[in-house]
Amino acid sequence: MRDTARLPILSVKDITHIGHDLDRPESVHVTADGGLLVSHRARGISRIAPDGQIETRGPAPAIANGAELVPNGIAPQPDGSVLIANIGEGGGIWRLGTDQALTLEVMEAEGVPLAAANFVMTDDSGRMWITVSTVQQPRFNAYSDKVADGLIVLVENGKARILADDICFANECRLTPDGTGLVISETFSRRITRFDLGPDGLSNRRTLVQFGRGDFPDGIRYDRAGHLWVTCIVSNRLWRVAPDGQAQLVLEDCDEALVDRVESALAEGRMGREHFYDTGDSRLGNIASIAFSTDESRAFLGSLCGTSILSIPVPQGDQA
Repeated sequence: MRDTARLPILSVKDITHIGHDLDRPESVHVTADGGLLVSHRARGISRIAPDGQIETRGPAPAIANGAELVPNGIAPQPDGSVLIANIGEGGGIWRLGTDQALTLEVMEAEGVPLAAANFVMTDDSGRMWITVSTVQQPRFNAYSDKVADGLIVLVENGKARILADDICFANECRLTPDGTGLVISETFSRRITRFDLGPDGLSNRRTLVQFGRGDFPDGIRYDRAGHLWVTCIVSNRLWRVAPDGQAQLVLEDCDEALVDRVESALAEGRMGREHFYDTGDSRLGNIASIAFSTDESRAFLGSLCGTSILSIPVPQGDQA
């Protein structure tokens, strides 16, 4: 059955800001006490306590494999440590301990370096899921809808294996709520791809939702109702996708002139880092991740270019 509940579209007037002076807060997670953990460039993470106090953790400067640590996805662990996907030149998955020591966790899978590690998560079975945007170095060479060499990696019982090696700029992935599938953002293909998940790995690949002009999906997360929420850089749009693939716009602050510049660069094969760090007139900072409060009354958005976390009310359906 199709999800026909209509959602009100939010705008910047519905946003409140949490924190300040954050540096590339790409990934955001809600902690058990209602605070936030956020990735922080060249350090590791920042913790924003419920009372607003900010503590940045990690060595200064943080060096990973001889280069600056550029945390992308982060994954808080039960022991208080945090796994960090390093999308910087050093690559790899790193662990930031409670003692603020940075140690290497995973650097390769089946002999392939995790050069542009984008995302990391752990599941209830203790498995680690990793995405690598591209095996090309520098990663900016893969800013194209004609390059598909991103990886999905599973680490289980201490062994890393590649489940897919043909993803068009692999970004965040999530297990489906019932655990039988996996979805992933293919950023430059502008789509969310779904796989079935079985003992032998991934199968039955298909497109869950195809986005259009300006929408480059990045961070994704399921809510308790089984909807997938998708943040899009460049367009600065937030979508809610029903299990059948129907997408509804939730939040938008899009600069059409920026979209024109990026789309032209993509079509002409000249996209570069500058296009993702150009916010144009948008005030959302290129939203790149989403997390929910415990009661799912609010959503929190990380970004590539912002200096705070954006907080929005979660719209309810049938408010036409």
